[in-house]
Amino acid sequence: MSRSYDCADGQGRADGIADAASSVRRGELVVLPTDTVYGIGADAFSPAAVSALLGAKGRGRDMPPPVLVGSVRAAQALIEDMGNYGQDLIEEFWPGPLTVVCSAAPSLSWDLGDTKGTVAVRMPMHPVALELLKEVGPMAVSSANVSGRAAATTVEEARKQLADDVAVYLDGGACDDDTPSTIVDLTYAVPRVLREGAVSIQRLRAVCGTVIGVPQRDAHEGAEPSGGAEPSGGAEAAPAPDEFAEKDTEGTEEAPATGSASGAPVSGEAVPAADSERDDRS
Repeated sequence: MSRSYDCADGQGRADGIADAASSVRRGELVVLPTDTVYGIGADAFSPAAVSALLGAKGRGRDMPPPVLVGSVRAAQALIEDMGNYGQDLIEEFWPGPLTVVCSAAPSLSWDLGDTKGTVAVRMPMHPVALELLKEVGPMAVSSANVSGRAAATTVEEARKQLADDVAVYLDGGACDDDTPSTIVDLTYAVPRVLREGAVSIQRLRAVCGTVIGVPQRDAHEGAEPSGGAEPSGGAEAAPAPDEFAEKDTEGTEEAPATGSASGAPVSGEAVPAADSERDDRS
């Protein structure tokens, strides 16, 4: 039987964080509020817990969840290479709605799915989320919904979809803004936007100078512009973080939260498709 805590109440929040932290350490799932939408989270270093998260959402390993962290230091421990602009972007936009896709540290003993050697990381700007993350460390977090259904903006919506698959629900009230995080792939020499979100490309360019915007299919291919998951000519963009990456609405195809560390694509070279639901809606 799952348990729910009202985090607007001081004692409820303390009890909820303690119970959620214990549950995460036991490999169980929790639902937590973020600065975008509600997320379903698990210990990022427990393959069984991550598998349970994907199972609760009805997703496969091809759509690995992003990782939320409670500090910049925690993120740096997960990343092998932030590229030329990663540190500047983090200093400007964290905590906040920016997810960065970087080469993962090869020494990490985890299994988030088919990440292609990358990790999508974000530090959310929400006090309850940050408190839990600082207590338990990095968490794999995806939007709190069943794949193909709307992302939850209240804890009640999350509970209707996920029920007792989740051990603890932390109720932080209704989300103020469900605009997803912007996802930027830093595995190329020039930053590439995989999903447009709360941080505009103009703000990114104010920090980095050149930033490649979200590409879209050529009109003659019959594809409709949909958030820019794919570059013109049919080449697919590097996988983007799932959960908090894009609004997960009825019939929307989800994209993974991984990038490609193989270097800048050449014309006609296919790279992985962006994940529309990757954990960074959270």
